Amino acid sequence: MLKTFLPNQHVKSVFDISPKDLVERGVKGIITDLDNTLVEWDRPSATPKLIEWFKQMQDHGIMITIVSNNNEQRVKDFSEPLQTPFIFKARKPMGMAFRRAIKEMKLKSEEVVVIGDQLLTDVLGGNRSGLHTILVVPVAQTDGFFTRINRRIERQILTWLKNKGMIYWEE
Repeated sequence: MLKTFLPNQHVKSVFDISPKDLVERGVKGIITDLDNTLVEWDRPSATPKLIEWFKQMQDHGIMITIVSNNNEQRVKDFSEPLQTPFIFKARKPMGMAFRRAIKEMKLKSEEVVVIGDQLLTDVLGGNRSGLHTILVVPVAQTDGFFTRINRRIERQILTWLKNKGMIYWEE
């Protein structure tokens, strides 16, 4: 059961994910979380560095869909300037939003990775959907109310995973 919370990869930030490496693995699409994955949960728009990362992915033929549990206005205001498709109120870790994103990108599951900062939503949902998952360190040290609850549970799961020798990175 613990394996469902285990990401396939762990990186410090999305900027450590290179389009070249993804293309070499046959990846053509990214499903990414928004808050504390791409930017701080209270930052309204993309940073210049993130805009460049999106452009690099696009230049390598990699599509991106933002899948967020947040409300429509938040996700729309962030995604539209980037001309990036999005799904709001995704109800992660439920699989419906992941399946919808894959279908809208017209890709196969093995051509898609999930990037997120939470074990209980992004990694669990991606793993349950049979996708390659990449856990990133949260961009901000603060979270919204419900995320703070999730973080406590995640710390316990990470401790179990470490004690079982299943993870080797530092938090």
